Amino acid sequence: MESEIAYQRVSIQPIELLKQAKELLGEQYWLFVGITFLGLIIGQAVPFGILIGPMFCGIYLCYIQRSCGKPTKLEMMFKGFDYFTESLIATLIAMGVSLLVALPVAIVFFVIFVTTMAATDGEAAPAMFVLFPLMYLTMFGLMILATMPFLFAYPLIVERGLKAIPAIKTSWAGVKANFGGLFKLLLLYSLISILASCLCYVPAILFLPLSLGGIFLAYRQIFPLEGKW
Repeated sequence: MESEIAYQRVSIQPIELLKQAKELLGEQYWLFVGITFLGLIIGQAVPFGILIGPMFCGIYLCYIQRSCGKPTKLEMMFKGFDYFTESLIATLIAMGVSLLVALPVAIVFFVIFVTTMAATDGEAAPAMFVLFPLMYLTMFGLMILATMPFLFAYPLIVERGLKAIPAIKTSWAGVKANFGGLFKLLLLYSLISILASCLCYVPAILFLPLSLGGIFLAYRQIFPLEGKW
């Protein structure tokens, strides 16, 4: 199925989506803590992002099941491997885009760093205290932008049966129509995750099912499901 899929222009409220995600998970919140944490651990266990796609497909499958009122179990996450090929293609394309975005910026900052160090005979210049935070913030913002076209590719592969390229195109169409709200959502969720990670990672793990739930609910608003799944 690769027909055009309708999307909606909606009002994205990041905090409200977190509240709705908490309500969606309900008594299965701790199950989703395990699903999301284990899924990301397995996804990062193999180099080159080979397992990231299937794991995200499995995670979103669990959210889809939960939103439809169907039983959700931990082993359901591994059904993401049913979408292995298309999810892998989507992941590799996303990684390639991220590299193309980040590499030129990294090169520019590296050249500035080397030039500055050479001009000061290897001593740290005051400009360095500005350069490094600026580089981090620039890369942070660019990575969010690079992620956005692929934001809904995995749930579209799972729920709508799309191939990788149509899923990415459809995801980007929906994202463009709601760009400002989704950028604020990813920015806020990323900042919360970073701050939570500074507290021994446990709060970040507990926040993970809510942040992914918020993204899923944004997906559901933009791509409402017609009929039963």
